[in-house]
Amino acid sequence: MPLPLRRRLAEFEISTAQEMGWGRTKNGDLRKLAEGVFDVFLTADQQLKYQQNLTGRRLAILVLSTNRWPKVKAKTPEIITAIQSLQPGVYMELAL
Repeated sequence: MPLPLRRRLAEFEISTAQEMGWGRTKNGDLRKLAEGVFDVFLTADQQLKYQQNLTGRRLAILVLSTNRWPKVKAKTPEIITAIQSLQPGVYMELAL
């Protein structure tokens, strides 16, 4: 995700994979590490649902259709609403 998004999501506690020491971790393992630590996994990886079995998880997953800053910036209110509405285990895709 674009780093400026962090400022726009200031109401949430945010950690990046790099900050957690998970920078070289693949998405499947990354999701497993995040499970139980975080409530929401935010990514732009459109292939996530095809690469992993997402059943039985507690982590909510929000997939953005792009990580291009101008589009993400313009849709920040929708991203915030989506994050606030997510329940554990929900998978959601948000077109930007």
